[in-house]
Amino acid sequence: MRSDGDGAGGQGRPAGDTLADADRTRFADLLVLVATRQDRTAYSELFAYYAPRVKSYLMRLGADNAQAEEIAQDVMVTVWRKAQLFDRTQASVSTWIFRIARNRRIDVFRRTKKPDLDPEEPMILPSAAEAPEARVESMETETRVRAAMKDLPEEQLLLLRLAFYEGLSHREIADKLDVPLGTVKSRIRLAFGKMKARLDND
Repeated sequence: MRSDGDGAGGQGRPAGDTLADADRTRFADLLVLVATRQDRTAYSELFAYYAPRVKSYLMRLGADNAQAEEIAQDVMVTVWRKAQLFDRTQASVSTWIFRIARNRRIDVFRRTKKPDLDPEEPMILPSAAEAPEARVESMETETRVRAAMKDLPEEQLLLLRLAFYEGLSHREIADKLDVPLGTVKSRIRLAFGKMKARLDND
């Protein structure tokens, strides 16, 4: 049975937390391009829209800033690597991505033995999506994201390429480059921090 929710978990959504049909279709088309063509431009637009929302959702679930950012990075890498598993007849892109985030968050919290929160609690569901007229701004953001990546040091850019374009996990990158796993995570976190600072200043 198809889920039309655009919130986390696919179990319905609060009033206002919706995407217009045109936007829902557009995001699904973008994810299909990622799945079938490994389209980097399509992925960049998805990343620009969903990454901050996933991070915000994770923080609402109790993750601190650093942990939420790390999990959000992992979620977006999974979106790139597993895009072919998305079925637009079964769920919207938002439902699919936030379900990945929810599952990642549960895994991490279980490992750290932190108390589990109810991810369906209305008070911690993702914030309302942008209005349809924000599409132009989203496209501009995608262009800015690509420009920000070009300003990164080569070692950080390499890690992003391995993670998003070659689909390697943090552990696989560490093994490939023969560097500690913590170094990979910290450098990717630093890269995203620099990109965020660049985007905030544009």
